[in-house]
Amino acid sequence: MSDSSPLPPVRLHPEAELARDALSTPLLARAARLARWAGEDTRVDAGGGLVEEQLPAAAAHLGLTGDEAAAHASEAWRVAVDTGLVEIVDEEEGTVATGADLALLSGSPQDVLGVWTTALETALADASVPDLDDLVDALDERGEVDFASLDWDPEAEQEFLDGVLGNLYLLTVSADGPGDGPVPLPALAASMIVPSDMGEPTNDVLEQVSDAMMRLDDQFRILEPVGIVEYQPVDEALMADADEEPAAVVDETDVSRYGMVRLTPLGLYGLRSRLLEAGIPAPAVGDLADKGADVLLDGTGAFPPSAAQAETEQWLDRREPLVAARELLAAARGSDAGAPLRRLRCQQALSLVGAVAEPALREVLDDAELGGLARVWLAERGFGEVPAPSQDMVFWLTVDTIAAQLAAEGNSEELQGLVEGLAQQHSGFFAAAWRVDHPATADVLEAMGRLHPDKKVAKEARKAAFKARSQQGG
Repeated sequence: MSDSSPLPPVRLHPEAELARDALSTPLLARAARLARWAGEDTRVDAGGGLVEEQLPAAAAHLGLTGDEAAAHASEAWRVAVDTGLVEIVDEEEGTVATGADLALLSGSPQDVLGVWTTALETALADASVPDLDDLVDALDERGEVDFASLDWDPEAEQEFLDGVLGNLYLLTVSADGPGDGPVPLPALAASMIVPSDMGEPTNDVLEQVSDAMMRLDDQFRILEPVGIVEYQPVDEALMADADEEPAAVVDETDVSRYGMVRLTPLGLYGLRSRLLEAGIPAPAVGDLADKGADVLLDGTGAFPPSAAQAETEQWLDRREPLVAARELLAAARGSDAGAPLRRLRCQQALSLVGAVAEPALREVLDDAELGGLARVWLAERGFGEVPAPSQDMVFWLTVDTIAAQLAAEGNSEELQGLVEGLAQQHSGFFAAAWRVDHPATADVLEAMGRLHPDKKVAKEARKAAFKARSQQGG
């Protein structure tokens, strides 16, 4: 995966639903049918594969026809063996029996998904292997594959496929990605080939992207039957000879002709499981539902807004509303660098609690860190008898809010608009703001200096930041 930053949380479907999806995938369904079909007369070769003379019967049992029927039956048999749906009784005799793990397909959703993830590993291994005809051509006189003649590095091929799937996962879970929509194959190939700092790709790079697309086209065709992706293959007309007449008029601007791929809900589950096994943090919405309010507010700090809300809703569903509100407010206190963003997440969480949280907010009206937040919450909901904030509290809350926005979004257009509005509405803002007793005052004023487009105002902000840092001893 090319992006080393923390992954956004994924929204997984319920395990029962994912298990049903797994059972209906062509590859696992065929493997299960062959496991039940196998009997005393079934024979395997030295590698555990179904002997060639029995492949037609296996294909017929699966209802497969055509040139690829035997290959698909052989693939399903390999999955049956790899997942333990079939066990080899005697390697010399080549006899088999029903595997103990076949019963798992009638077990819990976790049991089913465990079998499916093993099937996924088999499919991924198959997708990293060159075409069978190429392998046959590469056999040396001892019957072993000459990898050098194939120009194929098994480890590099697996790393390439893992990287592609990692990028597809990242695109799918990112707030600005396609979400449930498909990703064009050229974009996915380019994410692995084109350097991020390259402007116009060179012809050599474009040729590498084209080669990668063809590799991925083969690989996604192999992976689709295991249910990890939905794939629209590359239009065969694009690979036809230039001298051939096209079979029909085509739209040259239609990007879907170059292949489109999307991760299924099952694919998201499977790739997340692989990321976690590789030691890569891959959060899922709901991971924090049983944690304390402090973990929730810190954990959702880097989440996109929609994911933070979904996580918070699950957390609140497990708690009595007023108790939850008090826990959130207690966890929002602090003077550390992450505290402003915790308070912002707390404010957003309290908006989901409703009017029942009123007593908890009134209890913190005199709190230096939470009093301003409490007044805003009560006033926005029309509660009476809300004391007016002091000027110090207003300025402190302003600094805290900007610090939280900086932590959440960086130098965003929304924050720039907030900064411009503040400077315009309060002519003496910077003269007073540098005195605010908040740990982030100097950083906030420096950010305002960067963000404000008016050079004179920006200079005022920078001067105020210098005063604030001097006052803080920095």
